[in-house]
Amino acid sequence: MRYFTLILLAAALLLGGCGMWDTTAEYTKETWQTTRDFVDPPPVIDTDSYQFSNPNQEKLAKLISPVDGPLTSLIRFVNDTDTLPGIDWLDLLMARFPWVDRVLVTDEEGTIIFMQPDLPVKRINKPLVFEGVWRQVSLLTVVDYSDLGPEMYIGRPYFEDIKFGGLIGVGFDPRSLMRLSPDPQSLIIIHPGHNVWSLGADVDKQAMLAVDWDDILKSNVHGQVQVGNRYYSWLTRYVGEDQYVYATESVDPNAEGSWWPF
Repeated sequence: MRYFTLILLAAALLLGGCGMWDTTAEYTKETWQTTRDFVDPPPVIDTDSYQFSNPNQEKLAKLISPVDGPLTSLIRFVNDTDTLPGIDWLDLLMARFPWVDRVLVTDEEGTIIFMQPDLPVKRINKPLVFEGVWRQVSLLTVVDYSDLGPEMYIGRPYFEDIKFGGLIGVGFDPRSLMRLSPDPQSLIIIHPGHNVWSLGADVDKQAMLAVDWDDILKSNVHGQVQVGNRYYSWLTRYVGEDQYVYATESVDPNAEGSWWPF
């Protein structure tokens, strides 16, 4: 079985585009907003229609629904693309997901042949390595931690007929996505073993990372953990093959009732 490893070197960002696409095309914020609202109106989940028997569950559900919906849509959008994308694909992606910071495409050697925007605010801080089994179509993720904050990349291979052509990568700051929550400061996203993302939540990040998430996630997809003298309700989400954890401080650590009955 053939394996491939592509390394997107930071130095590659200094190279000019190869004319695959007309990178001089203008994408205005107003056009993106209008097109996005028409093509893909923001998903809304009416959590009030469910009878929550656990207040911790209810709080977390309301916090993550406006965040997880767009993330799930982006996952599907990228995962459905297995050929070299064109300008129409880029237009639609930027219209539907305005919180996306960067789109890049590589050749089979890992050299970046297209990137939008040409001069991103954040530069790749370290080599980004995507590994996958030949003809594997599941998404791959990697998070780059720079001085300006985290950048999550969702990537997948594309093919020309049956020949591996390269990688498609879409990058965004997870904190931008978290701002879609009705109360962003109450929401926490944990990247087990790496970092904790928040927009002002009063959380001991080191203590949260010290939780044995690897062991917990082997047999659980939701629950409650104690960190110091506080309790946090959490729910895991797969992005590609990697698990991330949504969490918020529990309303009532002693609350009873089934979790996620729907």
